[in-house]
Amino acid sequence: MAKTTVQTPASVTDKFVADLKGVAADAEELLKLTAGQAGDKIADVRGRLSDRLGTVRDQLAQMEADVLEKGKEVARVTDQYVHDNPWTSIGATAGVAFLLGLLIGRR
Repeated sequence: MAKTTVQTPASVTDKFVADLKGVAADAEELLKLTAGQAGDKIADVRGRLSDRLGTVRDQLAQMEADVLEKGKEVARVTDQYVHDNPWTSIGATAGVAFLLGLLIGRR
């Protein structure tokens, strides 16, 4: 039977960022390898690629900062909820642990 993996939004975002970083690294390598090539068309393409690469890097940095900020906000809200509702949090944790114990015990 084939295994299906459930991807969370965080894992999809992480993969997307990693893929974009890979593309940016490949583009930088291409720029370095074609540095000695002459011609107006190559120079034009190199210039456009360099500009777009800078834009992608800026967008990646902004995306990472946004994800980090949202993660901090989620952690802050979760912490506040647990402090405001300690017994509810303990009960929910106990319930999840009980269900996990049942699932593990059936194997």
